Amino acid sequence: MKKLCAVVAVAMLFISGIAYAKDYEVNKKAGEYDVMVRIDKNPPVVGDNTITIEIKDTSRKYVTDAKVVVEYSMPAMPGMPAMNYKTDTELKGNEYRAKMNLSMSGSWNIAVKITRAAKTSTMKFTVDAK
Repeated sequence: MKKLCAVVAVAMLFISGIAYAKDYEVNKKAGEYDVMVRIDKNPPVVGDNTITIEIKDTSRKYVTDAKVVVEYSMPAMPGMPAMNYKTDTELKGNEYRAKMNLSMSGSWNIAVKITRAAKTSTMKFTVDAK
């Protein structure tokens, strides 16, 4: 009986750990594109966070021929200037990937800029880093 209880307890901890570890995910339109952004930590944390971006066109096909840049910023606060950062992405299969280094906890504005055929579309959202 003790072994069964121990197995059940371990299984519950494992399952709850998987549920907690789910990526932070945002789905939005950027111009004519459907964009899904995932950040490997939920909530995002101070330090390195991997951001993964999938872009689909109006025919639901993956877009793999764009230049994708991630800009992230925190507005100025009393005694602290605004922080603005930019990182290029790298295409891996159908996904664009990059590292964001969030330098402090708080609210960050993120803009995913997609440039294709000399036209730029932007997806914006906010995250709270812990």
